[in-house]
Amino acid sequence: MLAELETPLFDLIDSLVESGERTAAAYYGAGGWVVHVITNPWGFTSPGEHASWGATTSGSPWLCTHLIEHWRFTRDRAQLERRWPALAGAVRFALDSLVEDADSVLVTMPSNSPENGFRLPNGGEAQVCAGPTIDCQMLRELFTGVITIGAILERDQALCREAARALPRLPATRVGPESAIAEWRHDLPSTDPHHRHVSHLWGLHPGHEIDPRTTPALATAARRTLELRGDDGTGWSLAWKTAFWARLGDGAMAARQVARLLWPCHETRVLLEGGGFYGNLLCAHPPFQIDGNFGLTAAMAEMLMQSTWDGDPASPVEVRLLPALPPHWRDGTARGLSTRGGATVELRWSQGALAASTVTAQHRGTWRIRLPDGTIQVCVLAAGQRWDMDPVHPPVGTS
Repeated sequence: MLAELETPLFDLIDSLVESGERTAAAYYGAGGWVVHVITNPWGFTSPGEHASWGATTSGSPWLCTHLIEHWRFTRDRAQLERRWPALAGAVRFALDSLVEDADSVLVTMPSNSPENGFRLPNGGEAQVCAGPTIDCQMLRELFTGVITIGAILERDQALCREAARALPRLPATRVGPESAIAEWRHDLPSTDPHHRHVSHLWGLHPGHEIDPRTTPALATAARRTLELRGDDGTGWSLAWKTAFWARLGDGAMAARQVARLLWPCHETRVLLEGGGFYGNLLCAHPPFQIDGNFGLTAAMAEMLMQSTWDGDPASPVEVRLLPALPPHWRDGTARGLSTRGGATVELRWSQGALAASTVTAQHRGTWRIRLPDGTIQVCVLAAGQRWDMDPVHPPVGTS
């Protein structure tokens, strides 16, 4: 993670709040602020373009997860204080705009699952719906993060309590009739079962609610989702699928997506499948999107190291070493990988096995370091202190 490169994004988020407040009031009669999926430096926050993707209100929660993740990676309290109004405003809008449905759960409305559609009972097609899976996953991430951060900063505790009450009323991610993650609130047939978007796996990546260790049933359903969706897609779509497979711990499938993404492309007209890179190594969406380049490097980092931390200074940080190493990546090294909780990782592997690793902490904390064989080393590190793996006699702990 190159944390310093996020400042322009955070400044953009702050610049959208004022116009987003007007959009929230005008379109939804809600407080707080909202931005849809199309925006620009001139403060455009209204719904835009086609209903299959332009109507969703998930823009502001998604943007705010970057603020939450920045805290989780850096523990930069000053940045957190500065960005708190944007976080609080996004939560305020969500709480004001959620609607109680017939099942007494809280749903976003209107919305969609970008950019897929579903078949109606009369044979027609539609995209606009209530409470798609992606929205519920994003709002859980937003509410959970803001509740933790609000307690740390001692800010807006009434708002945080309201979010805590709403959190369990959001529809849970569920498994549908095909043993895959359901994309919508109800079992609706997709108009494009092989759509390049896999929006309902947001909770697998970049979210954190689907995990092979903590939610194995959902992880199995996520795997089935990817199998049904297929391997095709544009550059950015293949980068997402690489990250999905990495989070599921399947290095072979992740590497398969990397190979498809790196496929040489000589086409310059707009295509919606095939992926590929041009000869200059820019991603061939086509005509070009940087998402595939940045997404590929991020997904490859997930193949080599993953980390989880809820943002509470009292909670341990888990670091997973080589969680999705492809079988044919027999030997290699990695340096400068950043973990949540604030640490850097160096790795060396040989003949497909971890040979050496160092975790250097930037902040004091408890670290649970999971080795590829599943064993866990627990250590308490001070700022600047490091944990070194002994390949012959791994330590049981360091203090």
